[in-house]
Amino acid sequence: MSNYLVAMEAAWLVRDVEEIDDAIGVAVSEAGKRLNNEDMDYVEVEVGATGCPACGEPFDSAFIAADTALVGLALEMEVFNADGEEHASRIAKSEVGGALRDVPLSVVEVIEAPDED
Repeated sequence: MSNYLVAMEAAWLVRDVEEIDDAIGVAVSEAGKRLNNEDMDYVEVEVGATGCPACGEPFDSAFIAADTALVGLALEMEVFNADGEEHASRIAKSEVGGALRDVPLSVVEVIEAPDED
């Protein structure tokens, strides 16, 4: 059994917002509150990054249309004593998905954590 760092991506909808920075702040705050209500303060929440299609440079993953924003959030958590990457992925998605009901969530990357001997 090994420990894994699981990175996930969530799509967060923010209504009645006009500025990208406001949308990002609301999305991160709301996601953090929902996770903390479930005593999941071990999940890291931050705004995701999207590569520019023209130049490839990363920018904040947020888009506003009609005063409604779609914000891509990056979530990370460490999963202990998993049987493998797939098992760690299922555990993380189940834990976070339970707290963030009705929020689209996908696993982006799973990295085996080095042994701490």
